Amino acid sequence: MAMGEEEPVNLNEYQQLARQALPKMYYDYFTGGSEDQHTLRENTAAFKRITFRPRILVDVSKIDMSTTILGYKTSAPIMIAPTAMHKLAHPQGEVLTAKAAGACNVIMGLSFMSTCTIEEVASSCNAVRFFQLYVYKRREISALMVKRAEANGFKAILLTADTPKLGRREADIKNKMIAPQLKNFEGLVSTKVEDDEGSNLEAFAARSFDPSFSWKDIAWLRSITKLPILIKGVLTREDAIKAMEVGVEGIIVSNHGARQLDYVPATIDALEEVVLAVKGRIPVIFDGGIRRGTDVFKALALGAQAVMIGRPVVYGLAAKGEYGVRRVIEMLKDELELTMALSGCPTLTHITRNHVRTELDHRHCRL
Repeated sequence: MAMGEEEPVNLNEYQQLARQALPKMYYDYFTGGSEDQHTLRENTAAFKRITFRPRILVDVSKIDMSTTILGYKTSAPIMIAPTAMHKLAHPQGEVLTAKAAGACNVIMGLSFMSTCTIEEVASSCNAVRFFQLYVYKRREISALMVKRAEANGFKAILLTADTPKLGRREADIKNKMIAPQLKNFEGLVSTKVEDDEGSNLEAFAARSFDPSFSWKDIAWLRSITKLPILIKGVLTREDAIKAMEVGVEGIIVSNHGARQLDYVPATIDALEEVVLAVKGRIPVIFDGGIRRGTDVFKALALGAQAVMIGRPVVYGLAAKGEYGVRRVIEMLKDELELTMALSGCPTLTHITRNHVRTELDHRHCRL
C-alpha cells in the first residue's frame, strides 16, 4: 500500500478509490443508471427508510452466517452479482473476481458479457459459479454459451429477463462508450458497431438481444440444459407467480442496478411483494443497492434467502484487484455479523420479519 494511503473501512470508500483509478468513461459506465437515475438513487436510499427492532439479552457469543443456496454451502448469504466487462476495471478481469469469491467461499455470478472466457474463469478457482444468460436473436449463440457453462462446471443459469432492449444510459451515450471485443464470442459475433451517434453498447444490444423472448420460451431453455434456472428481473407479484408456473428453480428480485426502466421501485421496496407471492416455494434472491451489512440484514428480514453484490465488487476490483474484491466481501460479512449480534440473531434462521420496520409498517400501525 502506498505511503499515506489509508485502508478503506467501508464499501463507499472503495467507490471513491475506484473513481480515482478508472477512466471517466468506464467509471460512468459502471456507476450509471438509466434516464433520470431516479431508481438508481432510490435503490440505496430506500434502505435508509427501514429501521431495526433489535432483541436484547440474547446469547450471541457465536454467530453463524453460513447457509446453502440451491444446495451449495456458502460462508454467508452474499453472492457476487453478474456484472459485465470486468477487464474495464482491472486488466485480469473476472478471473480475479472469481478467485476472490473462492477465497471468501461465496457464489460467483458470471456475466454473459464477461471479458474473460467461461473457460478461463472456470479454471481459475474453485468457487461455485452461476452463469448469467442473455437470449440473443441468434439463439444458437446463447445455447452454445449455456452448454459451455454447463460443461465447465457452472451450477445454475441466471436468466436476465428485464432486457428485451437496453435501458437508456445517458452517460454512456455522451461518453460514446465503447465496448471491448468479448473473447467468449470470438468468431461468433462482433461487438464492433459503426455508430458515431452514441454508445456502441446500445447499438450492439439493439442488434443482438431478442425482444421477442417470452414466458413460453423458458421451455426452450429447459430443453438445452439440465442446470437449474433462476429468473433475474422479477419486481411484481404477477411475474413471481408466472415464474413459479413455468417451474423455475428461483427468482432474483432485481431492477438491473437501475440501468433498465427508470421509475421502477427500489428493489428493497419490491422485495416483500414477491416474497409474499412465492410463499417459500422457491428461493428468492435479492439484488440492488446493498452497501452495508445492515442492508443485507434488512433484505434477509424481508424474506430474501441471499443477496447479490454488483457495483461494490467492481469498485474493489478497480481499486485493489483481487484483494479489493475480497475486502469488499469480507467487510460486508463483518458488518452483517455485527448487525446479527446487535439484533439478537445468532443464526440466519433467527432473522425474522419482526426485526425490521418499513414505512408501510408505520402507515398500517404494524407491530
